[in-house]
Amino acid sequence: MIGKNAAGSEACLLPRLANRHGLVAGATGTGKTTTLKLLAERFSRIGVPVFLADVKGDVTGISQPGVMNDIIQGRIDSLGIDPPEFGGLPTIFWDLYGEKGHPIRTTVSEMGPLLLARVLDLNETQESVMAVVFKLADDEGLLLDNLQDLKAVLGYVADHAAEYKAEYGNIARTSVGAITRKIISLEQQGVDQFFGEPALELSDLMRIAPDGKGYVSLLAADKLIQSPKLYSTFLLWMLSELFEQMPEVGDPEKPRFAFFFDEAHLLFDDTPDILKDKILQVVRLIRSKGVGVYFITQNPVDIPDDVLGQLGNRIQHALRAYTPKEQKGIKQAAETYRTNPDLDVARAVQELEVGEALMSFLDDKGAPTVVDRFFVLPPGTAFGPAEPDALAAARGESQVAGKYENAIDDESAYEVLQARVAAATAAVESEPAEAPGPARKEPQKAAKAPRRKDSVFEAMAKSTARSIGSQLGNQLVRGVLGTIFGGKR
Repeated sequence: MIGKNAAGSEACLLPRLANRHGLVAGATGTGKTTTLKLLAERFSRIGVPVFLADVKGDVTGISQPGVMNDIIQGRIDSLGIDPPEFGGLPTIFWDLYGEKGHPIRTTVSEMGPLLLARVLDLNETQESVMAVVFKLADDEGLLLDNLQDLKAVLGYVADHAAEYKAEYGNIARTSVGAITRKIISLEQQGVDQFFGEPALELSDLMRIAPDGKGYVSLLAADKLIQSPKLYSTFLLWMLSELFEQMPEVGDPEKPRFAFFFDEAHLLFDDTPDILKDKILQVVRLIRSKGVGVYFITQNPVDIPDDVLGQLGNRIQHALRAYTPKEQKGIKQAAETYRTNPDLDVARAVQELEVGEALMSFLDDKGAPTVVDRFFVLPPGTAFGPAEPDALAAARGESQVAGKYENAIDDESAYEVLQARVAAATAAVESEPAEAPGPARKEPQKAAKAPRRKDSVFEAMAKSTARSIGSQLGNQLVRGVLGTIFGGKR
């Protein structure tokens, strides 16, 4: 049970239909965070691992037990419900920057050209160059682990564009330079540590505690959200990895994993149609892997209709309408629910109290229930953020403590290209110098000796050396984000 109203009606999310995805919407300050925590708690307590992002820094209390207060007691009395089961949830804290949780990494290759182009905000021409670079690196066996690898390959490709033109097409140096500058900008934001090894093992997100509860993987995103494209692309990458790696299970009795996508509108802002199509494809198909995806945003109209149509379980908190555009948005939001003849949805959504919501879940036949007003039940975890000491203790006692903290720099494209340069340089230096000819008896203008032409290998090696030493060539990338995005591992 997620909600109840004064008339005694209950709103229940059925576990076996929870992989049909869901939506939590509402204006700021209307209770979305409490609802998010309640849903995560319900999943965890039935043994479903959960992933969610903490974009405001106030969800960490989910790891700590809640306490009775006047608000909770008032909700209990008004609805005639039992007190919540107070207790913290088993939680693993993560952070792309490694500051408030365990670092999360992936390789440039795993991210792939399509998603990396979105992170870097590349234009269509630059995106096509990036795709060529990935293909060439893959063909040459150059591993793209981190941004250093990617920059090295970019420089290498720019210096040898003429040699690759017939096979890969024109690769403009100006485009390579623009891409490299954007990579450098990304590095200056501290994001470079996200790319590399050891890469995240998704099994660490699927843990079950000894008491049978599913672990909550909580991503510290208050800093990450300042780079909205990186934030949304990272979550999309995770979703795609889940789709690729998890086996087909059909419709299980309960989800194998629950994934919450907060600030979901960021996923669709300025997103090219090809990527929107891939997102829809993932959302449609991933439920067969036993994964329930829950989008959290302010207004349902933030979500494209094709995606919104896949979200069967919905919770709508209050919306505000101060402009004609906002009034139109409320009307559109009201039209997405199954009609209740006794409820004016467009009016009700503006009258909802904090902690009250319109709810419609799938019934046992898979059809949406009639929408109605309900109060969200109080969660049993603590409101607000956990104390720093409690967070530090939880991180130190984590089951993955020490596994991801230290980066590993194995041999990849950058090192391979350096080795080629060193070998070519050593070969040139080991060649004997030509002996001088006999002195001429009559002074005359000395003839210029013919210049020995470098071998193709030597020429490429010397050029590669220049690339690696230049601003363009300090990294390489060989990337794919899996079969859904047209790549390969």
